Amino acid sequence: MRTRTLALMLAGTVSACSSNDPTGIRNAANDTGNAIGQAAGVMGNAIHDAGNTIVGPVVPGPYDKWVGRWLGVEGMYLDIEKAPEGGDLYTLKMQYDLDHHGTFEGRATPQGIAFTRPDGRHVLRPGDGKATGLKYLADKQDCLIVQSGEGYCRD
Repeated sequence: MRTRTLALMLAGTVSACSSNDPTGIRNAANDTGNAIGQAAGVMGNAIHDAGNTIVGPVVPGPYDKWVGRWLGVEGMYLDIEKAPEGGDLYTLKMQYDLDHHGTFEGRATPQGIAFTRPDGRHVLRPGDGKATGLKYLADKQDCLIVQSGEGYCRD
């Protein structure tokens, strides 16, 4: 619609310029300037609006409910954050034994969140306190397990 209006304004400007009337030429120049200003405004708004448009639905990751802090034993912890890229990527910050901590990139898999740290590849999977193999977590119900003897739970 706006493109059609702009085209009509420019057509009127061109026909006015073809006459020998100086007033008509001045009016045509003003009309051209106004048409260009309007077009720039429309284009500027379209460009600005395009940056605010969401392209497609935002799809949550399969383990978004795990985001947050999980506690282990003896000061161990696991913090799960949604990676800035979103989707199936997560950031895992953990103190995973008395001497080692780090931040690792995790990716959702059907089994859990897969990640690699210096001691190898692991998959963070759900379980209960008994499944962690740690007697201090045995009564917990909502836990994530890395391997036997390493787990993190929420109360």
